[in-house]
Amino acid sequence: QAQLVESGGGLVQAGGSLRLSCAASGSIFSINSMGWYRQAPGKQRELVASISRGGITIYADSVKGRFTISRDNAKNTVSLQMNNLKPEDTAVYYCNVAFRTPASWGQGTQVTVSS
Repeated sequence: QAQLVESGGGLVQAGGSLRLSCAASGSIFSINSMGWYRQAPGKQRELVASISRGGITIYADSVKGRFTISRDNAKNTVSLQMNNLKPEDTAVYYCNVAFRTPASWGQGTQVTVSS
């Protein structure tokens, strides 16, 4: 069964940084592009960053230049380094397959940015 476990969220002041990590089961990680999604209260879940197995990255305009996605294919992990955080980045962050039918969603990790 595919499994995704996110960690690393927290409360940070605007301008601060956080690093999120996701451990994924090999069944979904090994053949797929992976992505970080976020869902703010009252809003739809959105894809903010993705990375192919070969390391090609794509970012939403709202996070470009501030967030960096990376993956470790040997450890089946994907990370999101978030710098210069803004209050509008407040959301629950999830990792999952990108550009294909998603696997079962994990519990996510809460990121709260205070102004």
